This record gives sequence, C-alpha cells and structure tokens, in this order.
Amino acid sequence: MESFDVEKAVRERYSQGATRRVDALCCPVQYDTRYLDAIPPEVLERDYGCGDPTRDIAPGEHVLDLGSGAGKACFIAAQIVGPQGRVIGIDTNSEMLGLARRSMPQVSAKLGFANVEFRRGKIEDLRTDLDAVDEWLRRNPIVDTDGLDRLNEFIRAQRHAAPLVADASVDVVISNCVLNLVRESSKPLIFQEAYRVLKRGGRAVISDVVSDEPVPEHLRNDPDLWSGCVSGAMEQGAFLAAFEQAGFYGIEIIKRDAQPWRTVEGIEFRSITVRAMKGKEGPCWDCNHAVIYRGPWRKVEDDDGHTLVRGQPMAVCEKTYRIYTSEPYASAIIAVPPLEPIALADARPFDCSRDSVRHPRETKGREYRATSAANGACCGPEGCCS
Repeated sequence: MESFDVEKAVRERYSQGATRRVDALCCPVQYDTRYLDAIPPEVLERDYGCGDPTRDIAPGEHVLDLGSGAGKACFIAAQIVGPQGRVIGIDTNSEMLGLARRSMPQVSAKLGFANVEFRRGKIEDLRTDLDAVDEWLRRNPIVDTDGLDRLNEFIRAQRHAAPLVADASVDVVISNCVLNLVRESSKPLIFQEAYRVLKRGGRAVISDVVSDEPVPEHLRNDPDLWSGCVSGAMEQGAFLAAFEQAGFYGIEIIKRDAQPWRTVEGIEFRSITVRAMKGKEGPCWDCNHAVIYRGPWRKVEDDDGHTLVRGQPMAVCEKTYRIYTSEPYASAIIAVPPLEPIALADARPFDCSRDSVRHPRETKGREYRATSAANGACCGPEGCCS
C-alpha cells in the first residue's frame, strides 16, 4: 500500500503540467503529422504520453480516451473518425480539462465539424459524473452528516440513471500513459470499466509504461517517481493478465519499445501498446464448424484454454468460429464451415471445455457422397502431376 496520497501527488504535478511543459512526464512519441496542424500549440506542448493508440482507430467509430489530459489524442482521433464518429475524453484534472475544453472551438473550426466532448471523472469509475457532483454541491452545501447522506444518495442515483459513460456505448477505448498514475488497488477497476463501456466486438488499445520486474515497495512510496509515470507502473506480465482477468481476449502487444525509457535500480521501465478485444460472452452452439491452425507453432492455446493443433480441423462452437475468423486471429486460421449451414435455432449445445478434432463427415454431412472431376484450378502450366 502506498504511504502517500497518490491522487494528490498526481493532481499537483499534472496541474503544473497544464500551465507549462514538464518533460519528465513523458516518453518521446512520434505522431502522424497530418493530424497536428489542427491542434493548438499549447495542447501539443502539454501532451504527456508514451505511445499512440490513435493509430488503431477507424473512420466512423465512437472512441473513449481514458485520461485525456489536454486533449491531443482526442483531437487526433476526431480527425480519424470523421464527422460520423464521436470522441469522448475523460479526465479528473480540472486544469487539463479546462485547456482541452478551451481548445475545442478552435479545433472544430479548422475541421469543419465538432465531434469531441470532455467529461470529468475518474478512469476507474466511469459512472460518476464529477461535474454533476460539483454542481449538486454548489446548490446543496454540506454542513452536517445529513447533507453527506443526501450527497451519497444523489451520486447513487446519478450513477444509475445517467452514468458518465453508459454500458456498451463505445467502439474503442484508448489510453496513453495514464494507468500507471492510478493507485494500485484501483488499477483492476480501470480494466473492468473499459470492458463495461465497450460494445460487443469492441477493443481497448492501451499505451502505458510497464516494468520488466516487480517494483519494490520503497520505490512505490516515492511520490515523485509515481507521478512521473515510473513507480506506479505494472510489471509487464501483470499488465497483460489484467486484461484477461477483466474478460478481454485476443490480447496482443502491438508495440514494445526496445530501449527502456528509464532504468531505476536495475529495473527497466518501457512503453508498450496492447490491443485487446471484447465479445466472447454468450452461449456455445454446435453448428459443425471447424478451424485449422496454419502454424508455425505445433499447437497454440487461446485465452479460454482451447488448444489448436497445427493442420488439424479442430471443432469449435459457432461463437468461437466467428471470433477465430476475425481479427486478430484470422491470418493464422483456415476456416472450415459446414457444407450445409445449421441455424442457431437447430443447433445443439457445444461443450467448450473439450478439445477435439472435427471429423470431416461432421462438416460435410454424414450422407455426403459427391464425386467430381479434377479441379483444374490446382494445376500449373505442366499439369498437377507432371
């Protein structure tokens, strides 16, 4: 447990970072210069990140940026998703939010459309609207414990009726060097909240600083190292495990810096970017699908413990078939659909706890008796067997 107030240390340092450039708060990042001209210089100067998760978003998507700071990633994302898309930035630092909000009209004027908004909240609690809480407090000053009870009741009602970010409402959650700033006990909540607000089939793309070994307690109790994106870093394995524990699948390291950003007492701290998918929930139905793993490994195991053996038509349920034939798995998989499609209404339950090879007769059908001539498409200029 930290021996100091993590939130206070981070708030004070980033409040300073909102008024002047603080180089120690970030790693060097190369952004796509096409998107920088529309962004005010004061925003560009006060960007504190370690990666660029905006490279993984697409036109028309709804994007949520956790810890949006001065708004640079949001303004880049706004240009990528275009007028049909939408971008929401979440931050708790009033100074950073003020800079981002003041910059919105200038960015919108240059783009010719407005598709960004900034909301005040904690990234580990995407239900509580802190601006709404502040407004309630202005109208209802607390002078006794009864007032405190009324405040708590207001927060409960607001979280239920008008959450800051609704369930299953965004396509992509991005974050850039923010998770390491949150106290250790709250970190799992960030992954859970990101999962909650994503639509089925959505993804999280998170850039952050991680360590190559666990950070000892005496470093974790250094407020300067914590607010400087160092001692609050998760160990790389624990960082990836947190995605899995929250329910994500298809978890990939899509970028990992070869050189550490900082080394402290022999512990290396470097930036990585991880992409993870949401959408494996739901029942498993047997529609006679199979998939063949291409290799090069002899066999691989997915996030649910399913083993795919190279070259073998492995039986999968309809849901897993859809997952495997989409990104990020599709390039490693040969799809083997049933010859005669089976409607979900006619399908049997599938036992996803087992691994088995799908007999070809299950896919083709027990009564399949076709005979055909040679397929000329397989032949070269000299013939198939020359």
